[in-house]
Amino acid sequence: MHNIEYSGPSMPLSEEIDQMKYRQEGETFTDKIKRIARALCDGQEHRYSLEDILGNMRFLPAGRVQSAIGSNRITTAYNCFVSGDIEDSMNSIMEKASEAAETMRRGGGIGYDFSKIRPRGDRIKSLDSQASGPVSFMGIFDSVCQTIASSGHRRGAQMGVLRVDHPDIEEFVIAKRNSDKLTGFNISVGITDEFMEALANDSDDSFALCYDGIHHKTVSAKELWDKIMLSTWDWAEPGVLFIDRITELNNLFYCEEIRATNPCGEQPLPAYGACLLGSFNLTKYIVDNEFDFTQFKKDIPDVVRAQDNIIDRTIYPLKQQSDEAKNKRRMGLGVTGLANAGEMLGMPYASQEFLVWAEKVFACLRDNCYRASARLAAEKGAFPMYREDYLKSNFIRGLPASVKKEIREHGIRNSHLTSIAPTGTISLVADNVSGGIEPVFSHYYDRTIQTFEGPKVERVEDYAYAHGVEGKTANEISVQDHLAVLLLAQHYVDSACSKTCNVGDDVSYEDFKKVYVDAWKGGAKGCTTFRLSGKRFGILNTIEETVEEKEAVSSEAQEVAKEEGTVEACFIDPLTGQKECS
Repeated sequence: MHNIEYSGPSMPLSEEIDQMKYRQEGETFTDKIKRIARALCDGQEHRYSLEDILGNMRFLPAGRVQSAIGSNRITTAYNCFVSGDIEDSMNSIMEKASEAAETMRRGGGIGYDFSKIRPRGDRIKSLDSQASGPVSFMGIFDSVCQTIASSGHRRGAQMGVLRVDHPDIEEFVIAKRNSDKLTGFNISVGITDEFMEALANDSDDSFALCYDGIHHKTVSAKELWDKIMLSTWDWAEPGVLFIDRITELNNLFYCEEIRATNPCGEQPLPAYGACLLGSFNLTKYIVDNEFDFTQFKKDIPDVVRAQDNIIDRTIYPLKQQSDEAKNKRRMGLGVTGLANAGEMLGMPYASQEFLVWAEKVFACLRDNCYRASARLAAEKGAFPMYREDYLKSNFIRGLPASVKKEIREHGIRNSHLTSIAPTGTISLVADNVSGGIEPVFSHYYDRTIQTFEGPKVERVEDYAYAHGVEGKTANEISVQDHLAVLLLAQHYVDSACSKTCNVGDDVSYEDFKKVYVDAWKGGAKGCTTFRLSGKRFGILNTIEETVEEKEAVSSEAQEVAKEEGTVEACFIDPLTGQKECS
C-alpha cells in the first residue's frame, strides 16, 4: 500500500496551486501526501490509513498543515491565532503588535479584541492628554500586517472586534469605508444579548455605551443597529458576532473567556488561542450514487488522531500560543463540498431533502469526532484543563448518551473538535469543490494567465458541473435558505461556522436586517452577508465582467499577486462573495 502513487488534482489550476502553495521544491503530489502522513502518524498502520485518506482527498488538512508539517519550512501548521489581551496601555499595545509581527512572520493570521482600549477623547491623567481610541490604534496593527509577508507566501490576515457597547462603536462601524484604511482587517461587532433585547424593545434611548464601568452616553439601539446594518448592506462589513452566545455555548466556560475570533470567524478563541483546521471532502464519499457513511465514520478517528499529533509536532510563533494549544488541544474539523455532494446525490441546495441529509452528515461528524477524542483520552490522557464541569457545558449536554458516557469514563483529549471553515484554497486544490457549506457561486469562469507566449484563457469548472451536475448557484438561493443551512450546521458545531448569506437585489433593506435578527434567534454565533450590488471593491454583476482571476479582488490585491505570485490572505471574493483567509 505504501508504494501507491496518488493521482492528485486533475484540474490544471488545482495542480498549479498545490505545487505553488503546499509542496516543497521537487515534490510530487504523492511525495506531499507521504510527507504529511509520515509526520502525523502513530505507527505504520495509522500512516498507511492516512496516506489513503489524504491521497484520495477524502480529507483536506488546512493549508498551513499541508505546507509546513514534516517540511523544512520554519512555519507553523496553525492557520490562525487570537492575540493576547490588548490592555489600555501603550506598552501592551506595542507588545501585542510585536507579537503579531512574529506570528504573521511564521505564517499565522490573527484576531484581536480592541474593546479594552479607552475611547477617543478620554482623558489620560498621567499625560494630561486625550486618548485617540481603539480605531486609531488598529492602524498600528494594520501597518504591521501590510509590512510582514506571512512566511513569504501571503499577506497577513486579521480580524478586529469591538463590543457593541464600547463608546467608539459608531466610529468602528464605518472605519473601513475608506478603502485605503485597515485593508489588512476584517472587522466584526461583538453583539451582546443585552443589545438585542434593547433592539427588540425599540425605545428611543435604550442602550448605554460604557467603558471600564463608566457610562459615556445612551443611544437608541435601533439607530445604532441601522448604522451597523447600513454599513454591512453597502460594504459587506462589519460582520456580526453574537458574543454572549459564543460564551454560553463554550465547552470551556469554566476556565476561559472568549472575546475574538480568527480572521474568518469560524474559531472563537481565548487569548493566544490557535485554530487547527481541516475539512472532510464530502464529494469523495459518494459511491454508486449513495453517501458512504461507513467510510466516513471509519476515517474520522484516524483524522482526529493525526490532527491531535499536530499540536505536539509543530512550531509555535510564541510560547503563550504553545501553552494555550497544549493545555486545551483544540481543533476544528469540518466539511467541504457540501453543496456539490448533495447535488450529485440529486438534492438541490437547501431543499428539505438536502437539509435532512446534511443534518445526518453534521451529526455523524460531531458524534464520531467526540467519540474518537474520548477514546484517544483513554490512551493518551485528557487535555490538561479538563474538569468534570466540561460535561455541564450546553453543547456537550446535546451529545448522545453513549458519547457522554465515554467522556465521563475517560475524559476527552480535545476541548473542541468541530468548525466550518471557508476552505477557499484547499477546495480549489481538490478540483474546485464547493467551499465549506457554501453553495456553488458559478458553474464555471474563465481565468486569464499571463505566459511568455501571451495571455492564455483557461476555463475553471465547478466540481459537480464538471461531473455533469448543474445545481443552483448562490444567487439563485434565497437568503433565508442560506441562513437555514448556517443554523443547521451551527447546531452540530462546537466552534462556529464561516458562512456567507448571499443577498439578492429582490431583498429589501428591512428584510436584510431581519436576517441578522433571525440568525440570533436561531442560535447562530455570527452572521455575514454579501450583496453583489453593494459597494465593496466595485463588485460587478456577471462573471464575464469580473476580474480575470478568481483570487484577485482589488487593484491593490492584483499588484500583490503580480509581485508575489499570490493574493492577500483575507478578502471578499467577487466570484463567491465569501471571505477568504487561507
